[in-house]
Amino acid sequence: MTVDDVDTATQDEARPALPEGVAIERALEAILMVADEPMSVVTLATAVGAPVKRVRAAVDALVADFDGVDGGTRRGFELREVGGGWRIYVRPEFDPVVADYVLAQNPTKLSQAALETLAVIAYKQPISRGAIASIRAVNVDSVVRTLLGRGLITEMFTDSETGAINYGTTELLLTQLGINSIDELPKISPLLADGTDGFDGDVR
Repeated sequence: MTVDDVDTATQDEARPALPEGVAIERALEAILMVADEPMSVVTLATAVGAPVKRVRAAVDALVADFDGVDGGTRRGFELREVGGGWRIYVRPEFDPVVADYVLAQNPTKLSQAALETLAVIAYKQPISRGAIASIRAVNVDSVVRTLLGRGLITEMFTDSETGAINYGTTELLLTQLGINSIDELPKISPLLADGTDGFDGDVR
């Protein structure tokens, strides 16, 4: 019995039913549109209740569809495999357009939650979303999306073992703060009760 057979057998025990008439590609597309992290084929297969082999084929079909293969329209986004999973990204050539739009359309100030999350990332980068949530003791998914959208943080790399994306600050943040390097941030240790609470390890 292969891994695909085991995965399929497991899914058959409690398989969520797709709405009648909905193609698996459309269901995967919908899931990937809201995914915050790269999703493995097995995770996608479980989500739609379909065999892994069929989901792999559907993912390949979506990649080709978004890329405009066979005369189709090449989309402004792409389905990219990163860290063993799949996620929808803006195509690199459209990054400047998206960044300008986000900055122009979102002039509002950051919330307290966003500022606190940004501080954690600035002082602990590179850092994963899970580590940020552990330090802040709250879910930070929406806040991280906001900071990414504002161009204040960026995805630095994906951990090869866990698949977790690690985040860091951008040049835009330095510009907004009026500093040349992240090393110019004020030391935070004197502001903490014992010098380490919530920021274990190397602290500026």
